[in-house]
Order: sequence, then C-alpha cells, then structure tokens
Amino acid sequence: MEPVDLFVIGGGINGCGIARDAAGRGLRVTLAEMGDLASATSSASTKLFHGGLRYLEYYEFRLVREALKERETLLSAMPHISWPMRFVLPLHKGMRPGWLIRLGLFLYDHLGGRKILPGTATLDLTRAPEGKPLKKQFRKAFEYSDCWVEDSRLVVLNARAAQEMGARILTRAKVTGARREADLWRVTVDHGDRTETVTARALVNAGGPWVSDVITGTLGIKSNEGVRLVRGSHIVTRRLFDHDKCYFFQGADGRIIFAIPYETDFTLIGTTDQDHHGAPSEAVCTPEEQDYLCAFASEYFDKPVTRDDIVWTYSGVRPLYDDGAKSATAATRDYVLSLDKNAGAPLLNVFGGKITTYRRLAEHALEKLAPHFPGLSGPWTAGAPLPGGDFPVDGFEALVAGLERDYPFLTPFWARRLARAYGTEARTVLGSATEAEHLGRSFGATLTEAEIRWLMVKEYARRAEDVVWRRSKLGLRMSAGEIAALDAWMQQEAQAA
Repeated sequence: MEPVDLFVIGGGINGCGIARDAAGRGLRVTLAEMGDLASATSSASTKLFHGGLRYLEYYEFRLVREALKERETLLSAMPHISWPMRFVLPLHKGMRPGWLIRLGLFLYDHLGGRKILPGTATLDLTRAPEGKPLKKQFRKAFEYSDCWVEDSRLVVLNARAAQEMGARILTRAKVTGARREADLWRVTVDHGDRTETVTARALVNAGGPWVSDVITGTLGIKSNEGVRLVRGSHIVTRRLFDHDKCYFFQGADGRIIFAIPYETDFTLIGTTDQDHHGAPSEAVCTPEEQDYLCAFASEYFDKPVTRDDIVWTYSGVRPLYDDGAKSATAATRDYVLSLDKNAGAPLLNVFGGKITTYRRLAEHALEKLAPHFPGLSGPWTAGAPLPGGDFPVDGFEALVAGLERDYPFLTPFWARRLARAYGTEARTVLGSATEAEHLGRSFGATLTEAEIRWLMVKEYARRAEDVVWRRSKLGLRMSAGEIAALDAWMQQEAQAA
C-alpha cells in the first residue's frame, strides 16, 4: 500500500484538528485513536472558548491574545455547538481589587480585536436578577463575554470534516509501535481483532496525556521533554439559578471556578487544578474535590451547595507542558510543538494546548511540517464551517423555529437539542418523518433509532457511552436500564452490519 503523508496518533481535539487541516491541504492522512474520539481530556473540559482571563496574571499575553481572536473565528464556524455567554464576576473585599480586575477586563476586551461579542459592563447586584441567587454581601459585579462550546462534538465534527476531505479515521485502534525506516514511518495498529501496518512520510504524536508514553514507549525514543498531568474535576448539580448567564467566582486561595447553566436543567461547577499521579484514564472527581467545589460555590450562593445536589461528576487530565512551575495552577496553558527531524522521517510531538486554540495549533503544526511537503498550500480553516455550522451566528433561533414548523411532532426541548447537536444537518437526521414513530425505536429522552443510526454511520459511535456521554449528555436524563438497552441494540446492529 502506498504510504500516507501524515499519520496522527490521538483522536482528541488537537489530533482531529491537525487531521482536518492537513486533509484540507491535500495531504493523505490517517488518524488512529485507541478509544472513542474525545474519550479523555477533550470531553472533560469546562466547555468554554475563552481567552483565559486569569492567565493575564501569569503574563501569558500571547496565549490570551491568540485565544481571544479565536473565540469569534470559531463561533462563526460552528454556531450550533458554540454560542456567546455573559460571565458575571462578583466583587468583594479580600480578593483581587476591583481596579485590577477592571484593568484586566479592559485588556480582555481589546487584545483580541473583538467584533461580535459585547464588551464589559458593570452590574448592580442589589437590583439585577443575577444578584438574586447570591449572598447579599455581593453588591457589585463586572460582566464580560466568552463562548460556550460542546467540546466532544467539536472533536467529532473535526474528524468528520477530515474524513470528508479524504482522511481515514480509525477509532478503537491502538498504535502499538512505530519505527523509522529510512524516510518513512512504519506504524503498527491493533484493531482488537486484527493488526495493520501503515507507512507514513511524517508522524504526529497528539497523544494528549499519553504524549510522553508514546515517545518513550510506543516510539522507543529518549526525550527530555514531558508533560505535567493536571487533573481538572467538575460537578454537575440540579439547576441553581434561573437566568442564562455564568458566574466567575474568585477564591481565597487565589483560584477561580465557574458556575454555568448546563443542559437546560442543570448547573456545571468547576474546575479544580490538582497534579495527577497515575494513569490518565483513572482520573475521577474525588470526594475531596467535590467538597472543595461545593464549599467554594457556597461562599457565593445564598443557598449552600451540598453533595446531595450533585447529579454527576467528571474529571479529565490536562497534559500541560512541563515548564517547571511551582503549582498546577501556575503551569503554562500554552502549547509547545516539538519537531524531531534528526533521523529521517519527521516526528511532531504536541505538548499542552487549550481547546480554544486548537485550530491555531493545527495551523502551526502544518507550518512546522510544511518543509517536508513541498508545494503544500497555506492556512484555510479560519473561514470554513464545521458540518452543520453553515448558518449565521445569529441564526440559531430561526433554525429551531424551522424545525418546529416542519416537524410538528418535535417538542421544544427536542427541536432545540437536535439543532444544537447537528445544526443544519438536523433535517438530514429527521429525513421525511411526519410523526415520531417514523424515526424508529425510542430509547428514551428523545433519542431515536434514526438518530442512533446517524451517529453510528456518520459519527463513529460504537457503544452507548459514546452516544449518551460524548455525542450528547443524555446520560443525565436516561436510566441505567435505558442505557443498557441502547448498548445492546448498538452491538447487535454493529454485528449485523
């Protein structure tokens, strides 16, 4: 078989972003992910496209500027899975002084050339509805803009876009070895029931938390570069407030957390920053982290948040570039791209990174690799929508209204969920159905056979957990029995195929 141009290890946001960019430039690309797409860090973020307001304290101006610019670029490309949000930052004595925060927000408003998102405002919490859920001691707040993003859907849509441009996307396919042979990489891939060998002109290691393991173990290369594994844990509670804005809370320990409206009926609170020891796959939100987040939020909310309010938790491990910082909080969130070209075929190792800057990271990765592919075309992704995102930033409500009009059997929740997940492709999922029964078996929480078939054929879903915790968050609404029945059905369908 003819060698591919680029082999990418890792199906998180960086790997899929690089695969999409490379495929769009005409390179032949294969990507292998040992689990499901976004099965680790990329589905366990705080789910924000944000500049990183607190990173200004660590003078990470380049990173913040790049992230601020990216917010609106990304928002325009995926208005179904990303949307603007306003963040309320209450002020009080003992924390960062108000003038310093206002100065930071001034920089935040102007560093990135903001065009779509509104700028900073001041709120009187004694009168504004945003003050109602908070303790009475909070009388003033600043309000600024950032964006929400459905993180795991972002990964899948990048993979789909890459495949549509010719890339080969392999899931549940573990790279067990890779060796240089002259000017090529010979990569061994274990599919579970068979082993495959792929040759490639260049190799990208986007292994996320496993990036160092890939270098020293899978590739057998000695390296002084590594990552600092930092665990970020979140709790999801019953809905704690009625409006659609988020809260940015400052802690006495210098840390911050967010409290964010989540999946209509819930509130997302996070994140922690703890050095993680052990396997990345073993990351869980510990009882101590749950207590910490509840206590932190209770410093602000008038009604205390307790562990009884928690309905779900999740935790991910951020692979931060090890810059020798004294604390996990202070470790750089910037990315480092290390090109090893000393012995034949090039190897690009990807360290660190933020979900907000994934597209720019991919561009920079292709810049590093360009000398090895003469005639390679330039950057192209800035103006290109992801699948389903080909509608205006302000066109989401019209999209929902159109679905409710043309598919009158949809409930408002159902229509909005489909529009958020699939954008303009929601109509393809629904097809010519004129009643709910035309969509086949119902698995609960508005999940139907037609949608599952779409996810299996188009979006690489193999098991129920792929569907209810990554392609959606319907696991919050489905019973264990419903999820088990879905999993059995999916396995039966896969075997029949």
